Amino acid sequence: MPEGKRVRRTPQQMAQDLDAQMEKLNASIAELEEKKAASAAVFDGKIATVRGKIKKLEAKKKDVLAPKKRKTRKTKAQQIKDLVRKAQKAGLKPDEIASRLGVSIEE
Repeated sequence: MPEGKRVRRTPQQMAQDLDAQMEKLNASIAELEEKKAASAAVFDGKIATVRGKIKKLEAKKKDVLAPKKRKTRKTKAQQIKDLVRKAQKAGLKPDEIASRLGVSIEE
C-alpha cells in the first residue's frame, strides 16, 4: 500500500499554487477593467452625440417660442401712396407722375 499513497505537498507548494491562481484571477480582472473602460468610452461618445442633438433641439425650441418679428404687410392703397410720396420726393410734380403712369388728372 505504500505505493498507492498520495504525495503530500508542502505548505509552500500549496501557497505557490494559490499565488498562481490569484495571479490568473488578477489578470482576468485587469482584462475586464480594460473592457469596461473601452465600453465606457464608447458609451461616453454616444452620450455626447445625444447631448449635441438635445442642444440643437433646444435651439429650435427657442426659435419656435420666440419667433422673429415679421414685417407688416401693406395694402395696395398703402403701396400706391408710398410710390407717390417717393415720386414727389424725387421732385416730380403731380402732372408728371400722372403722365408717366399714363393717367390723366381730372379736376
